[in-house]
Amino acid sequence: MVIHISILQYLHPLLFDFNFACSHNGSMRIIAKRTLREFWESNPKYLDAKASLEAWHEEVSEANWENPQQAKAQFRNASILKDSRVVFNIKGNHYRLIAKINYPYRVVYIRFVGTHQQYDDIDVEAV
Repeated sequence: MVIHISILQYLHPLLFDFNFACSHNGSMRIIAKRTLREFWESNPKYLDAKASLEAWHEEVSEANWENPQQAKAQFRNASILKDSRVVFNIKGNHYRLIAKINYPYRVVYIRFVGTHQQYDDIDVEAV
């Protein structure tokens, strides 16, 4: 039995992360805050996004979304896209953040952070 769990843990670590399962209180887990930090550190003109991105991170970390409607209810200006993606407006709509959300496991994957121009240059369904 231990061998089977070890193999499954290797293949799907989030399902068998016992420390995470025991300490998880239903709030969202964000992968990864480093992406936010790398954005605001990438250019001095993006430093104005730091406080808003940290506030977004804290608010989402404390959320407990079971479906896209709950995310939309909390962030009324968010846009719900297909494939479990959500576009969040950051700092009064100066920046955009795209997240892919696994609602059953309460995991938010940050897929993109950028300006409106950068956002307009990407395929939101491919990032």
